[in-house]
Amino acid sequence: MHVIEAIILGLVQGLTEFLPISSSAHLRIVGEFLPSATDPGATFTAITQIGTELAVLVYFWGTIVRIISRWAQALVGRVPRNDPDVRMGWLIILGTIPIGVLGYLFQDVIRNTFRNLWLVAIVLIVFGLLLGAADRWGKRRRELKDLTYPHGIAYGFAQALALIPGVSRSGATTTLGLALGYTRPAAAEYAFLLAVPAVFGSGIYELVQSFDEPGGPYNLAETGVATVVAFAVGLGVIAFLMQYIKRRSFLPFVIYRVVLGALLMVLLATNVLQPY
Repeated sequence: MHVIEAIILGLVQGLTEFLPISSSAHLRIVGEFLPSATDPGATFTAITQIGTELAVLVYFWGTIVRIISRWAQALVGRVPRNDPDVRMGWLIILGTIPIGVLGYLFQDVIRNTFRNLWLVAIVLIVFGLLLGAADRWGKRRRELKDLTYPHGIAYGFAQALALIPGVSRSGATTTLGLALGYTRPAAAEYAFLLAVPAVFGSGIYELVQSFDEPGGPYNLAETGVATVVAFAVGLGVIAFLMQYIKRRSFLPFVIYRVVLGALLMVLLATNVLQPY
């Protein structure tokens, strides 16, 4: 039964990681309706996100390899330091620092307090409305080549908000990008690239920790199955989203977040679900 649950949760992770609707919130909510009726846990969530970030590596492989190669060459003077790919490499490094530091310092809060379903419901609605406002009134004139160091670091702090289930990593960073005047594809692409080191770092850390201190209802084999499923589904979702946002707005996701948050509040208020 746990294997079937893991497959379901892997599907949920793959479907929701890149959409601005929060994969961690969906795993938290869906887990309550499975036969085990429990929170999959922060460890399970972090490890399965490795699968979806592998999908990012595959989809943006050419871009990522080029950035790493030219950044490394710039260190030994073979590529100019003002090269766009070199600058992007530094932007990703600097933008990763906030979530790395905050994620390490507030591990206990992330594993416990932040997983309160009342908090999840509130941030689903609030950050959904913020996404809608940024998408509606953002100038959408800047491209990825226009990204500055202050904006890149600001993206990093926006990404750190995703430590709270319900915020959404892609949602928070894309919202900031839109508010700063970047186009939808530019905001989304940098959000995806910025997430790679953070998610791999978190996932690998949790994986190593799980060997000594297993956490959550699923063992490593079941978590591995979910991770593979998340990779396969996530790859398709990236391709869909990058084409979708070239022509259409984020409004459907905004509406979905608000409705889901409101429904979650009703379920909590009527004791169908418990906060923890």
